[in-house]
Amino acid sequence: MKRLSMLAGGLIMFSTVLTSCRDTTEKETVVREVEVEKKVEEREGILERTAKEVDKEVNKEIDEEIDKIGDDN
Repeated sequence: MKRLSMLAGGLIMFSTVLTSCRDTTEKETVVREVEVEKKVEEREGILERTAKEVDKEVNKEIDEEIDKIGDDN
């Protein structure tokens, strides 16, 4: 019995040594870069909207002053 257990232990150690020393192949990871174009909608902030309204009012006032002065030709 002692001999059988020694033989079994030896076989287990031998098989462990053989399996642990194998060269393992490593998987190579491939990274691919892909450009994705997204259409970005430009949103106006409160400052831009306010500036447009002020520009409209200023242009209206300038047009009125030009009409008051009249045409010099």
